[in-house]
Amino acid sequence: MKTVVIAGATGYLGSYLVAHYKQLGWAVRALVRNEASARTKGLDATEFFEGEATKPNSMIGLMEDADLVVSALGITRQKDGLTYRDVDYKANKNLLDLAVENSVPQFAYIHVLNATKLRNVQLVRAKQHFVETLQAAPIKSTVISPSGYFSDLEEFLDMAKSGRVYVFGSGEYRINPIHGADLAAACYEIIDAGQAFAEVGGPVKYTHNELAEIAFKSLNKKAKVTHLPNWISVAAQRAFETFTSVKTYGPIQFFLCVMRMDMIGKSYGKMRLEDHFAHVLEKETQNNA
Repeated sequence: MKTVVIAGATGYLGSYLVAHYKQLGWAVRALVRNEASARTKGLDATEFFEGEATKPNSMIGLMEDADLVVSALGITRQKDGLTYRDVDYKANKNLLDLAVENSVPQFAYIHVLNATKLRNVQLVRAKQHFVETLQAAPIKSTVISPSGYFSDLEEFLDMAKSGRVYVFGSGEYRINPIHGADLAAACYEIIDAGQAFAEVGGPVKYTHNELAEIAFKSLNKKAKVTHLPNWISVAAQRAFETFTSVKTYGPIQFFLCVMRMDMIGKSYGKMRLEDHFAHVLEKETQNNA
């Protein structure tokens, strides 16, 4: 039985990766901070390894007899005093160094689509630095760049709940987001095929206008969409970068930048955003009952 080490196992994609690899008969060793907490969240790994990727000494033994490492490790919002460089670069570099030291055959990393166009975005810069380090390392590597997760686009649903959705420019920029389960399956296929790099998206391409319409339709509300000039987005980004700390502006900078470009990857999976929004609303109704 092959063994995969999954870092970032308790995150959105990580939990799907754990489930998918285990379903396919792999022994899944999940790197977690706290096993009890991970189990409470429903994570069903073969083995839990308590450690922190930011602390190399806490990971001694993690890579023993491993055939593959998959890292979905990263932060969107800086917390616990950790920076993007601390986690997205240094923590992943610690994992990579340990994998090389233990002669693990392959290392796969979950990146960001269009990263080379987003080098000045704080949230992406550290990730791209790690990718360059990984690709130069003496290990077989796979870099997978998703277009965006369904969960990211719940922001449109939240705006629709408030009565109005705001989009930049004409609203014709496109994205083909992907569900975590579909992305986990795509990752397995790409890694198993030994691809060095892949840009991944879901089965349907949506314009931002269509995202707004789907959100309102999910709520059975009339669509109310306001188009903001792109210069407002640029000005807002510069203001946040000037007057707030990177801890505050990091996620905002990333969001504003990706909303001003197409985010299209190769199509994988079957799940549609409409069904995800319906599931989210059904769950909210059950929780409020």
